[in-house]
Amino acid sequence: MDKNVLNFIEEFKKAWIGHEFVRLILTNPLAEADAVTRIQLRQVKIKGQEKVSFVFEYPNKQEVKNFSLVESVARLTSFIGNNFKNAHLYATCREVQLSYSRKMKSRLTIHSRVCTSDILSGHDKVKIRLLNLEGNQYLKELGVITDAFQIVQSMQKKFKQISKYIETVDAIFKSSDLFEKKDISVIDMGSGKGYLTFAVYDFLRGHHDKNVEITGVELREELVDFCNQVARKCGFESLKFCRGEISSYEVGHVDMLIALHACDTATDDAIFKGISAAASIIITAPCCHKQIRKELHVDKNLKCIVKYGILAERQAEIVTDTLRGLILEAYGYKTNIFEFIADAHTHKNVMIVGVKRKNFKGKELFFDQITALKSLFGVEHFYLEKLLARNKVGR
Repeated sequence: MDKNVLNFIEEFKKAWIGHEFVRLILTNPLAEADAVTRIQLRQVKIKGQEKVSFVFEYPNKQEVKNFSLVESVARLTSFIGNNFKNAHLYATCREVQLSYSRKMKSRLTIHSRVCTSDILSGHDKVKIRLLNLEGNQYLKELGVITDAFQIVQSMQKKFKQISKYIETVDAIFKSSDLFEKKDISVIDMGSGKGYLTFAVYDFLRGHHDKNVEITGVELREELVDFCNQVARKCGFESLKFCRGEISSYEVGHVDMLIALHACDTATDDAIFKGISAAASIIITAPCCHKQIRKELHVDKNLKCIVKYGILAERQAEIVTDTLRGLILEAYGYKTNIFEFIADAHTHKNVMIVGVKRKNFKGKELFFDQITALKSLFGVEHFYLEKLLARNKVGR
């Protein structure tokens, strides 16, 4: 048998027996293999016994089977090189990767790394902790955790926000065609101090084993310089930050575009750039809705809805974000609008997500709905709609 395969299996056994195992991922299925696109190995405790949980991922479903260490070794040995060309082991203090070239020549690499996820074993259930504290350098540099890798008391809410955000990104990512891609480009517009930008970078590289390049765009030069320094300290070579405004930044090619808490029409600028670039994923979390607030002109029975200032403001938010969602749908995105974290942690908690569809039909229905909604609330001018029309973005 291939010596590299034997060494990889030994590394797996050593990590498991030494309680250093985090997870193992098999990717890059061979053409002649079955429909399984990816297998993840996790640790689970069932009736007091530790088992290796194999999560078999198919295009439209998942299957979970639990095995002993001996059974797991046998299955891994048969899968590697026969069904999958890439095996990636994450232990608490190292990574081990086995990959095959086009001519099926194997290569084994071992290097130290801070793992970004942790397995928490429970009764008959596996819980994946996507954001780990131990050894997390970027969270320490950003002031979220201490030198002892404990959460700073004043940053408890921020940590919960980051954790929830990563869980959300994970679900969105798995629902898109990017899940099957190896190389991914991301732009985070209005990245601020970079809390979420760093987390997405580390998560996509560590948890999903992707070659990801991320650019954070931020207007404040002192934050750009700070984030670039942190990226260098953490060895995040494909993460960079640059100074720029959302409205004027040239996006080019991008697979995932993110704009969180961009004020008023800056969210529309970001959505416009994502649609124009045909990004597979567009993630926004709007902040304030001044443009539509000024445009609302309702009569008859609807007047009572906007009689009071606070309710008029909330109605403007609802109308604005509904129009944004409908425009994303009209341009071929499966769209969802939801609260991604409770008000207790942040009041800027509504997220608009668009995932690009394939061969989408029926877009005119959404354009009709946009026209009807504008008419109902007396809206003559909607910034995002005009921006797309002025730049002749094809529908």
